[in-house]
Amino acid sequence: MTTLKGPGIFLAQFLGDKPPFNSLEAICQWARSLGFEAVQIPTSDPGIFDIRLAAESKTYADEIRGLVESAGLQISELSTHLQGQLVAVHPAYNEMFDGFAPPELRGNAIERTAWAVQQLKYAAKASEHLGLNAHATFSGSLLWHTFHPWPQRPAGLVDEGFTELAKRWMPILDYFDECGVDVCYEIHPGEDLFDGETYEMFLEKVNNHARACLLYDPSHFVLQCLDYIQYIDFYHDRIKAFHVKDAEFNPTGKQGTFGGYQSWLKRAGRYRSPGDGQVDFKTIFSKLAEYDYKGWAVMEWECCLKHPEDGAREGAAFIKNHIIRVTDKAFDDFAATGADTGFNKKVLGLE
Repeated sequence: MTTLKGPGIFLAQFLGDKPPFNSLEAICQWARSLGFEAVQIPTSDPGIFDIRLAAESKTYADEIRGLVESAGLQISELSTHLQGQLVAVHPAYNEMFDGFAPPELRGNAIERTAWAVQQLKYAAKASEHLGLNAHATFSGSLLWHTFHPWPQRPAGLVDEGFTELAKRWMPILDYFDECGVDVCYEIHPGEDLFDGETYEMFLEKVNNHARACLLYDPSHFVLQCLDYIQYIDFYHDRIKAFHVKDAEFNPTGKQGTFGGYQSWLKRAGRYRSPGDGQVDFKTIFSKLAEYDYKGWAVMEWECCLKHPEDGAREGAAFIKNHIIRVTDKAFDDFAATGADTGFNKKVLGLE
């Protein structure tokens, strides 16, 4: 058993153009003032963190780590969610995802994909330079537009899609392996890896690659009506990162899991600040401690109601209060009688 590390905070939703959210140094000081102990750093803004420079310069990586540590924090993981999305994009989504790429690559899907793959490789080396062993990302998707089987999927379509996805990720996974870092896919709607079944199909295609691991975020499973507790039983060996994000699902006579094209505020399934939704975090933290999860508990704030700064302040305390300091002795040790082989045989009636 292991006592989880935390609380950490994913910075992506808090970055902005006004202090203290407009520089890594200032936002780290802000996070520490709320009680956080680690930051998960997004890598899509070079003004906050230059992923290429961190990969090419150990000196720069050391400076970033020193900056974070000077605020009293650690780095939990780096994130390439936006770049990972661009490893695989169906043409139907080209225009909508072009905004994730540099302006000069927009409209050029081939070059955009090559850029995304290189970004992931930079992330692997940067993580190694920073002394990290896990990395958060998305898988991208070639099949999402077919997730509902109408029209009927052609025979072999799904297999071909996962074969291609694996072909794109295998060199990335191998490079992460060289760097000693796990790739933690956030299982998420809009990705080809959106539940346990799809993850297993991908895992088979990458030959059960040791680095093809998981970022566990129960909020996405609440919205799918998936058993997010049993999920831990199935995949605990592969869970190497953890987002503490809450959600609620309140179906009506007018809408359910698909949401009726409503805004996040009006959807039956919506994300909430930690503690405001329906996720059973007490059981989750217990399960992860029981299964010896050695990573961080990182708050990801996404809520259509609460102000983000309130969510962050409450989230730090919420995580801290849910972390279980695991015991180093059995509760009934006080009643131990002591035993040896001879005594055990007497108890069994063998002497």
